[in-house]
Formats: sequence, structure tokens, C-alpha cells
Amino acid sequence: MAEGGDVEWELSKENIQPLRRGRAISALQEALSQQQDGVISAINQQRQAFESELRMYDGDDPLDVWDRYIKWTEQTFPQGGKESNLNTLLERVVTKFTEEKKYHNDPRYVELWIKFAENCPEPLDLFRYMQAQGIGLTQASFYIAWSEEHENQGNSRKADLVYQEGFKKCAQPHDKLQQFHKALQARVSRQVMMNVEEDDSDDEPKQPERVSLADLKHRGKKKAIAPVNRTGPAIRNISRGLQSHGAPVLRNASNSQLVIFDENKPQNAGPSEPKLESWLAPPTSRAKENEQGPERWCDVKMPQKSKFGHTVMPPPPPKPTFQPFVEESDQPPTMTPCKINPAVNTVLSSRKPRKGGNSTKETPGASSATEGSRIRKTTGAEHVL
Repeated sequence: MAEGGDVEWELSKENIQPLRRGRAISALQEALSQQQDGVISAINQQRQAFESELRMYDGDDPLDVWDRYIKWTEQTFPQGGKESNLNTLLERVVTKFTEEKKYHNDPRYVELWIKFAENCPEPLDLFRYMQAQGIGLTQASFYIAWSEEHENQGNSRKADLVYQEGFKKCAQPHDKLQQFHKALQARVSRQVMMNVEEDDSDDEPKQPERVSLADLKHRGKKKAIAPVNRTGPAIRNISRGLQSHGAPVLRNASNSQLVIFDENKPQNAGPSEPKLESWLAPPTSRAKENEQGPERWCDVKMPQKSKFGHTVMPPPPPKPTFQPFVEESDQPPTMTPCKINPAVNTVLSSRKPRKGGNSTKETPGASSATEGSRIRKTTGAEHVL
């Protein structure tokens, strides 16, 4: 019967990330039990202890602290994720010791680079950068990881070329490199045999085809523009019904030339071997397209809204200070006013003056002066009486 730790492992194994060197079952069970019980303070204290040791370390081997820190992180956070902060730790350690030549072929440092490449979107670029910087050139694990990445992308030829490069550099351990190289060759041979068997099973028996005794010619009085070529899998070099054993020749009705094989002519060299390119700059693990970096919130202006709840539109751009050129032909024609014939339309007519009336208008000042003189005359007459 399974124990309590085995039960926890069985219930959580689909969320655990595999490691190249495996995981310790005791550390895995402890990590799962701590996460279920909610013991986060102990994990944070251990992390702070590692960070303090990194800052205060003054020994001869600072890589040892980083190596123990990263191994503890992998065992404590089996699910990975942002809580582990593993990608940031790997990026910090590989960039910190890039200029330290004594660590370039250290198995611990090379292993950290390989882990960093596994978490990058473009691991091949990272392996090229390692080759350019001389990191891991004498370690078999570097060439094994590089070759496996080429094989995963379907390029077995470059995968084999990486192993050949490792043999030239005398990478150690040699037996391990040779063992993985033979395994690659066995997988490639097995895949080739499977492809051949599938092709043989898919091919159907073909009916025998009739062999032509002459070339095809155009019909009609006019000269044919397009040549008549024989196509298909049964193309053969036929000359008056006799088969030639030389190289096949594609006949053209417009320009028929016979190519004669010369055995004394030096043959062209085979396809050149692919070259392993190197990078001069390390690719970042967080290189994403259209990703905006963090900015200060106080420098960002939000769109303002009015009291009615509508968004305030920005002011229109100012008008140009120059006068745009307009051709004379594009200018609209000037419109002249049209006079209305009163005999046709009598709606609008001039106002006629009143008969016997005074056309002049009296001003308000003049009328008030006349009334004042009349009042004075009346009061004077009463005073005399």
C-alpha cells in the first residue's frame, strides 16, 4: 500500500517539470507537503539566506553558492512558474561569470548555461553564442545538448555535425559523447528505414508504358511557341527507339541540343557541409515581439472626461501657415447674380410710397421741441388774462 508521500506524488506528478538529472524523491515530497500546508515563510527565509550569502561571500569559488541556490530552487519549486524565479536566477549567474575564463569549461557553469538555453525561446542562438565565447568547448554535455536541439527541430545532419565538432575539440568524457553519437546514428537509420518501407507500401504497381519512337512535334501551319516536353516519372532519353545509358536529356522543340557525357571532365564537388555560425551577443530569454517595458505612472496622461461623461476630444491640429497651391483649372467658376423679371415673378417688388403723405420722417427731437413751444404759448396767454 502506498504511503502518504507517494499519494501526494501521484496526485501532483502531472504538474512537475522534469529535470535532466532527475529529482530527489525526498526533496520532492517535502516540497509538495510544504505547498499544501501553506508553509511559505520557511521557503522565503531560505531564499533570503541564499541571497545574503551571495552578497557577503568573499571566497575563491563564488559559483558554488549559485550552484547550490539554483539546485535548491529546482527541488523546492517542482512546478516551476514565476514563484520559482528560476529564469531570472539563471540569467543572473550566466551573465555574471561570462568574463571569468576559469569558469568557461567548468562542468557546473556549462550545466547552468544549458539550463538557461532550455528556458529560452531560441536555444540554438544561445549555443552559438557559447561557441563564440569559448564556453563549454571541452565539455561533452555542451555538444550533446546542442545536437539534441538540432534533432528536435528535424535537422539530423547538423546534429551529426555538432558531434563531429565535439570530437575535434576532444570533449570529455569521450565515451559519453561517442555513446550519444551512436544513438543518434541509430535513430537516423531507423527513421530512414521506416520512410523507405512507407514509400514501398504506398507505391502501386504501374502499368507498362509504351515507348515513343520519335519526338513530339507541333501541329498546324503556324510555328509552335511553347515547346512540347515529356514529363512525369517515366522520362527517358530516347533516340530513334534506342535507349541511351548516359545522363537524361530534356528535349526542347525550339532549341534541341544533345548533351554528351564526358568521363574525363572533373566532377563538381558534393554539397558543402553546413557551418556552425556563432553569435557575438547573448539573446535574451524574454525577447518578445510588441512588448512594452514598464513606465512611470506619473508620466502617463489618461484621457479626460467632461461633466457630461463624454470624452474630451483633443484640439484639432493647427492650420498650415502656407497657402497650398491650386491650379487654375481646379478653381470653381464665379457665379453672377441673376435679375428676376417682374413680369414673370411678382412676389418680390419694390414698396410704393403713400399718396399725399410726407415722405420725410420727423425726428423724435423735433417733435418734442414743437410740443414744448406750444405749452409755453398756452401758459403765457393764461398769465395775461
